[in-house]
Amino acid sequence: MKPVYLDYNATTPIDPEVLEAMRPYLEKHFGNPSSSHWYGTQTKDAIEMARSQVADLINCRPDEIVFTGSGTESNNAAIKGTAFANADRGNHLIISSIEHAAVTEVGRYLETKGFPLSYIPVDETGFVNLSALEKTIMPETLLISVMHANNEVGTIEPIAEIAALARGKGIIVHTDAAQSVGKTKTDVEELGVDLLSIAGHKLYAPKGIGALYIREGIDLEKFMHGAGHERNLRAGTENVPSIVGLGKACEIAKRDFEKNTSHMKKMRDRLFDGLQKRLGDIRLNGHPELCIPNTLSVGFPNIDATFLLSEMTNVAASAGSACHAGSSTASSVLGSMRVPQKYAMGTIRLSVGKMTTEDEIDRAMESICNAVERINLSMK
Repeated sequence: MKPVYLDYNATTPIDPEVLEAMRPYLEKHFGNPSSSHWYGTQTKDAIEMARSQVADLINCRPDEIVFTGSGTESNNAAIKGTAFANADRGNHLIISSIEHAAVTEVGRYLETKGFPLSYIPVDETGFVNLSALEKTIMPETLLISVMHANNEVGTIEPIAEIAALARGKGIIVHTDAAQSVGKTKTDVEELGVDLLSIAGHKLYAPKGIGALYIREGIDLEKFMHGAGHERNLRAGTENVPSIVGLGKACEIAKRDFEKNTSHMKKMRDRLFDGLQKRLGDIRLNGHPELCIPNTLSVGFPNIDATFLLSEMTNVAASAGSACHAGSSTASSVLGSMRVPQKYAMGTIRLSVGKMTTEDEIDRAMESICNAVERINLSMK
C-alpha cells in the first residue's frame, strides 16, 4: 500500500479532467499558435480559452493574464519587471519576513542592483504587522510583495488592507497566490493588487506552467526576449498542453470551490483533532481562523522533524516548505513567528487535498502517533 499523501502544498496530482482536456493538444493539435493556418488557429484558440478560464477564477480581464513557466517565474517577472521598468518612480522594495524563496531570493538579487529591501515582521500567528508596514514605507517605496497565504502554516495575509494602504501612496502591490488559488477566495478586485502569481502544479494542473495577473496600466520590463508572445513580455512558443491544463484546472477550481474547500477543512480538522486527542501536547502553528482550509502545521515537542518524518513510513509529508526539505534546522517562517524552539524543531507540515479520504486521514493519524510515541519512548 502506498504511503498516504499529505503534501499537497508541495505539489498536487493532475486532475483527471485536466488530463483529458490536455490530451488532444498532446496527440493531434500540435500546431504553433503563431501560425496563421488551421493548425495554428486550433492551438491559438485553446490558449485564449485557457486565458479566459484563469481570468474568470480571479475576476480579471483575459488580457491581464500572461502565461509563464511556473509560480517562481511569475514572481520573478512581477518583482524584477516592476523594479527595472519603474526605477524612475522609486527603488525601495518591501516584502514580508515569511515569503517563499521565490520572492526573498529575488529581493536579495535586486539589493545588489541598487534596490534597498525591507522586511515586514509578522505576529505569532504569521499575520503581517500592518503598523510596522506603514512605518516601513518611504517616499522611495516602489513595490510591496506579500504572499496571499503562507505555504508552511497557511495563514491568510491582509492583502486588501495592504493594497489600500499602498494605493494612496502610489505603491505597486504584488502577491504570491500559489497556495491560495482554489483554496480561498482570490478576487483581484477585492484584494486590490496590481500583480498576482499563480502556480499550476499547486492547483491540480501540470508542473511547468504558471500565470501572472498584471493589472491594466502596470508596466513591467520584458522578461524573456525574442518574439512578441504573451503581450510582448515572454517570448517563446507557448506550452499549449500545459496552458490548456491550467485553464481547465482554474475552471474546475471555480466550479467546485465550495465542495472542495469544505472537504479539505473537514479532513484537516479530523487529522488535527485525532492527533491532539491521542498525543495531547502538540502545537498548532499559524492563524487558528484566517488559514487556508487544507494546511496543518503542527509541532511535536522535543522531537526532530526530519527524524519524525523518516519514522512516518506510511505518510508522505514535509518539514515546512518542500523546497527546503531535508534541513535539520527550524524554518525561517517559524523563527519569524517566534515559535518556541522545542516545537519549531519538531514541526511538520501536513497538507490535504480534494482527493484525500477519511480512511487516509485515519491511517496517517495512526502512523504519526505511533512514530511520535516510539520516539518519545526511546528518549526516556
